[in-house]
Amino acid sequence: MTSVLYDVPGPKARARSRVISVFGIVLIVAALIALVVVLGLPKASANGAVQPGLWDASRWDVFNDLQVWRTLGIGALNTLRMAAVAAILALVIGILFSFGRASENAWVRIPTTVILEFFRGMPVLLMMLFILLVFSTGSFWAGVAALAVYNGAIIGEALRAGIKALPSGQREAGLAIGLTPIATRFRIEFPQAFRQMLPIIIAQLVVLLKDTSLAFVVGYNELLRSGNYNLSQFFGNRYSFSFFFIVLAIYLAMNLSLSWLARVIARRTGSNGGGVKPTGSTAPPSKPADPNLIYSNALGAQSTAGGVV
Repeated sequence: MTSVLYDVPGPKARARSRVISVFGIVLIVAALIALVVVLGLPKASANGAVQPGLWDASRWDVFNDLQVWRTLGIGALNTLRMAAVAAILALVIGILFSFGRASENAWVRIPTTVILEFFRGMPVLLMMLFILLVFSTGSFWAGVAALAVYNGAIIGEALRAGIKALPSGQREAGLAIGLTPIATRFRIEFPQAFRQMLPIIIAQLVVLLKDTSLAFVVGYNELLRSGNYNLSQFFGNRYSFSFFFIVLAIYLAMNLSLSWLARVIARRTGSNGGGVKPTGSTAPPSKPADPNLIYSNALGAQSTAGGVV
């Protein structure tokens, strides 16, 4: 029997929902068209001079210069470089936080919890400034360290939640065959928790990529600083909106690509291994994990490492 949290809508409710949806879409499209038209209208300045609209060709001819695109490309590469290094370090820090936070030893768990909550509550920009001013690391490593520590704390909590969500029988199976608690955590629990929480981890890495723009404040020459500051200062305020629009488009392309990757992985790492089955599928529901299979997998992991059963 299928249970629902609300009554199934009837024909009138479905028709009303379609009308509201169509009306909402039309309203949003009309608002966007109006915005584009208003931005394209010429504007009179305080001294009476008329400035061309933001879509006028005279505001976009700067992009015929190859050096402009080279500068934007260098900024984008710097952004990706900072995001890649910070993402790798954030994963390492997140794994360490997850093991310390889930430790059964209070002397390890309590200090880890305090440090993790401190880093989670500290603004990323303030952390960048603190690292730059106190440790004199330079703008790149100040941004990398702040992003790695903050996002590592978030990823660590996600991994800890994934470990806690696993059936207790999996840990008991590892301990029953003689694996130590640490070996059980590394060989049995952590790989499954990492796979389950991978979509959330990738979503957090999308946030990390966007937060690289905060390195603008500490002087790192990333995409935002290269486009919206350096180029605008060089070519003048006439092209400020044009550079803003192109930088926004590049950020959207990078972030949407990572978001698409997160959705693909979320479908592939579902509970049935291949995403949610469509309604009405005749395939049998997925069965719970077989304890004997878990035991044999753990046994194989121990025998591979040279353990004695």
